[in-house]
Amino acid sequence: MKAAMQSLVRVLLFAVFLQFTLSSRAQEQKGMPDDQVIRVNVELVQVDVQVLEKKTGRTVGSLNKEDFQLYEDGVAQHVTELSKDQLPLSVVLLFDLTYSVQPVLKPLAAGALDALRHLKPEDEVAVMAYAASAHLLQDFTTDREQAVAAIEKASEMGSGEDAFFNEAVFQASEQLGRAKNPRSRRTIIWLTDNVPNIPSEGVHTEKDAFREVFETGTVISALLERSAFSDFAIVAFSKNPMFALSRSHNPPGNVHKYAERTGGEVLKSSKDKVSAKLAQLIDEIRTRYTVGYYPSVKQPKGKFCEIKLQIRAETQKREGRLLVRTKKGYYR
Repeated sequence: MKAAMQSLVRVLLFAVFLQFTLSSRAQEQKGMPDDQVIRVNVELVQVDVQVLEKKTGRTVGSLNKEDFQLYEDGVAQHVTELSKDQLPLSVVLLFDLTYSVQPVLKPLAAGALDALRHLKPEDEVAVMAYAASAHLLQDFTTDREQAVAAIEKASEMGSGEDAFFNEAVFQASEQLGRAKNPRSRRTIIWLTDNVPNIPSEGVHTEKDAFREVFETGTVISALLERSAFSDFAIVAFSKNPMFALSRSHNPPGNVHKYAERTGGEVLKSSKDKVSAKLAQLIDEIRTRYTVGYYPSVKQPKGKFCEIKLQIRAETQKREGRLLVRTKKGYYR
């Protein structure tokens, strides 16, 4: 009996000690800054953001986290992290192999090494080319010479096949899901004339591609290379009412739509300026902010969470009217 009483006393004392310890830790965390509190089962969400002066188009690089207002599914969120050009980049260079774009790859390869020097040493690059499907020519590497060799290989690849944009974007985003650095900023730099073919059955749809894009946190930016052939193809096919029903039923993909929904940008290019434009695009990607927050509402896995990010009114009074580019959401 005496032994049983002693065991009961020990259990009660341990329970009191445990309650005191947990209460003390809770009080300690209450006084800690939001970005130092330990969170259980809540993942940090990172949002890649470009902020520009609306009037001039110049990048705004002097903002702090208090300048941003962020909402997830209409609920205000607290921004806990803000950085700029601190996280490494994982970049997929995605090349259209159709007749109107493929000739641009040779001058791009000639100037690619200089353009890729605008990346940091830790940034990784993969190279893919596509027509009806995408081909991985170089897996992620920090060796710029290997990336240039892959671009040269792409410049020698001919293709008489149709160009399926959604399939290419799906596969490039899937490749970014295999990036070697799990916290890298993931982006596709896409060289195309924005003249897709109507997809055939059995390839990934635009809906499939956007899901993969949002699941991997990919930002899509592009160099838009147009030619007389591209302009003819747009009139003959893309704007031809005969194909309107097919395009409506199975959207072939549009570079502007992909850029707009992921927060990327599209730069017009030309054969003699393509490597300089690539360098410019890399520089602009590196000036983007990374905004981080812990969602305040728990959502089921697989749900699409809509993001709305804007600049506070008082900040716009200080800085002038600003344009924000960021992704429309992500999948939990």
